[in-house]
Amino acid sequence: MTVLPNTPVFSVEGLWKVFGPKSERVPLDPELAALPAAELRSRTGCTAAVRDVSFDVRKGEVFVVMGLSGSGKSTLVRCLTRLIEPTAGAIAVDGEDVRAMDRTRLRELRRHRAAMVFQHFGLLPHRTVLDNVAYGLEIQGVGKAERRERAREVVTKVGLEGMEHRRPGQLSGGQRQRVGLARALAVDPEVLLFDEPFSALDPLIRRDMQEEVIRLHREEGRTMVFITHDLNEALKLGDRIALMRDGRVVQLGTPEEIVGSPADDYVREFVRDVPREQVLTVRTAMRAATHAEAGTGAAVTPDATVSEAIEAVARTGTPARVMDNGRCLGVVDSDALLGVVAGAAPGAAAGAEPRKEAV
Repeated sequence: MTVLPNTPVFSVEGLWKVFGPKSERVPLDPELAALPAAELRSRTGCTAAVRDVSFDVRKGEVFVVMGLSGSGKSTLVRCLTRLIEPTAGAIAVDGEDVRAMDRTRLRELRRHRAAMVFQHFGLLPHRTVLDNVAYGLEIQGVGKAERRERAREVVTKVGLEGMEHRRPGQLSGGQRQRVGLARALAVDPEVLLFDEPFSALDPLIRRDMQEEVIRLHREEGRTMVFITHDLNEALKLGDRIALMRDGRVVQLGTPEEIVGSPADDYVREFVRDVPREQVLTVRTAMRAATHAEAGTGAAVTPDATVSEAIEAVARTGTPARVMDNGRCLGVVDSDALLGVVAGAAPGAAAGAEPRKEAV
């Protein structure tokens, strides 16, 4: 199979997962498909966990699906590899139809191309760290010497060097989660699928694991789909975020777009307490530079946060230049930056096209 350069890793279109009797009729009947969850259950006995969801996951990005409990996010990620069978819609991986895969092809997808990291680690208690990490390679039929060598490399990569011969019962929760991550990495998958992997960890360990994911992504550029109910985690990790409610995606966009331009009152309430200055970038406050401003003052990058720009402006007492590869795109001053913090409508980025996402 030839994969075109711009082919999404995962492409999802019109995806439904309905539980209950004669569930397949719900997506086909516009009246039933439009019913609220409670009314749909009372009339049909069915529950629509995923409702008409469409999105692409681009190669090399961290795509986050977030929502409260019951929003459908975990069901959605399990549908991607048919751990849960979709009711309707299309799923493709590298352009290949996942719903048309036979058992052999589906097994290959799960073992080689898309590895899952779960909240509950699922480690084998009688096996050492090294043998747990090598387990997926063993299933693939890799020889013992080779799989152990590859497992050692990954154990070192996730910071567990020296613990190879311990058993899961001798590890902390964070260490066990690192073993789970290493086991997924060992099979060298094209995409890592994380299903709320850190939700059972205490806050400090959770933060360490988030930093670990960021580091691995920075070093390897591996495609990741990350499921979470935690908004701060989504904003920290995601290149793009799909925010779900009652089985639907209510907004799909970058962290900056979701915090700066909420799609509706639900999203607006969701992001109400987010420190805007730590998420929004200087593009939201930038204006054209005068000739004098273009050559003086502190410099920040277009992706610098408003918080970072406030510090730069405070140090010099003058507007900060927004510089990209030696070119001045514009300037930001204290009034505009503080306006963004206060929730003023973001301004158009000078010299930048608006970014849009279709759901």
